[in-house]
Amino acid sequence: MSARILDGARLPGASEPVDVLVADGVVAAVVPHGAPLPDTTPAGAPVEPAERLRVGGRWVVPGLHDRHVHASQWAMVSRRLDLAGASSAAEVAALAGEAVGRGEPEVVGFGFRDGLWPDAPSLALLDARTGDVPTVLVSADLHSCWVNSAAARLHGIEAPADGMLREEPCFALVRALDDIADDVLDGWVADALDRAAARGVVGIVDYEMRWNLDDWARRAAAAAGSGRLPLRVAFGVYPQHLDRAAAEGLRTGDEVAGTGGLVSVGGAKAITDGSLNTRTAWCFDPYPGLEGHAHPSGLATIPYDELVPLMRRANDAGLVPAIHAIGDRANARVLDAFEEVGCRGSVEHAQLLRHEDVARFARLGIVASVQPEHAMDDRDVADRYWAGRTDRAFMLADLQAAGVELALGSDAPVAPLDPWVAIAAAVGRTRDGREPWHPEQAIDVRAALAASSGGAGAEVRVGIRADLAVVELDPYAASVDELRTMPVAATLLGGRLAHSVIPLGG
Repeated sequence: MSARILDGARLPGASEPVDVLVADGVVAAVVPHGAPLPDTTPAGAPVEPAERLRVGGRWVVPGLHDRHVHASQWAMVSRRLDLAGASSAAEVAALAGEAVGRGEPEVVGFGFRDGLWPDAPSLALLDARTGDVPTVLVSADLHSCWVNSAAARLHGIEAPADGMLREEPCFALVRALDDIADDVLDGWVADALDRAAARGVVGIVDYEMRWNLDDWARRAAAAAGSGRLPLRVAFGVYPQHLDRAAAEGLRTGDEVAGTGGLVSVGGAKAITDGSLNTRTAWCFDPYPGLEGHAHPSGLATIPYDELVPLMRRANDAGLVPAIHAIGDRANARVLDAFEEVGCRGSVEHAQLLRHEDVARFARLGIVASVQPEHAMDDRDVADRYWAGRTDRAFMLADLQAAGVELALGSDAPVAPLDPWVAIAAAVGRTRDGREPWHPEQAIDVRAALAASSGGAGAEVRVGIRADLAVVELDPYAASVDELRTMPVAATLLGGRLAHSVIPLGG
């Protein structure tokens, strides 16, 4: 194989080439390049010819996991009007108007961030640009939608004067937009999974707001005849499906029959507050400019007296709670709930924390499932709306120092489904040549890789599952920009190639 593997005790670039033996889906041996490999064939069993992947001195690392994805949404993004570059309401409305001018019968856009717009969205502004063509524009954080009157009529909703639907009304509309024929959506998802495998991804946790069991069982069955799924999937269960999941005996960690062990049950997801860009993340302090607003400090979307029994029901059913909390008040309340229920689980996002709550994460054994690229997307919005508190935002270093388990992800499509992007953001706290944002909260590459490996750690070793990525650069010596765009030569899932630019041979 002639590979180089990372060693936490070595200096960058100091690894000697090794050969890695994979047998029965696990790493069975790591020996100096050219040394005899042990015979792992059981006595009396026929000897199968070995397949060789000559990696030519490239680096081999544990395959990467994205612990927070919305797979269907990510698959649909490239087929929607791109609003990511727009910097004002007027510009977004103009882009929607151009799509109408191209003859689109319905316009669905994605990616606007309105937190720093110099102007305000309105129903009248969007109507003026789009007329009678139904138009739904979804924010980059998935927590708000800007709709026109035609879309409101089509979907049977009442649009407010600003045309903005936030939180549950937005989620309901997004679910309606997801009503796409299974074979069409599955094809889009398959394309997205192949792209992920090409970035070294071997596993995702899918928190799409659907009944995900049927979707992934169907996709695994369809993929079985054409090479199987290129990565592992654990799917989440939302509150509206909790009773059904419990009745069907779904338990976190269980494999779904007929999927070749590639699809398993994930956690019980619940959303307890909003987001920063939508100014609905629930905080102890009010948002500047929202004085007099109905929810000046954000919004608690599940009352505490409902959250605790919900988490208890999930835990009693064998489903580990995975609870969305972004604002510091939401995080504190969710930790209260974990302590009252007496169970473990994860906080999804954990963006703004009180210092005292970092220690509570550790004491309660709660996983901090964080998306580091959000810090790069949100830094200017945070500086405005969380002014004086940004030293407590995305506290990766403090969480790690406290002994909290970190699990990195993307929240795709909010950020790209690419763990190298998340790793670069966690390590460098910078993007596009800007000064690092609160670099005191950066973690090193080894910690970021470990938090992106699904529990395999940062380095290849005997006994781990042979979910591996072959990369062109030494991650421990790479710059932040090189980490962000790390070239991936091959991805192995249980020892089989899920992606490769290297031919098998030898």
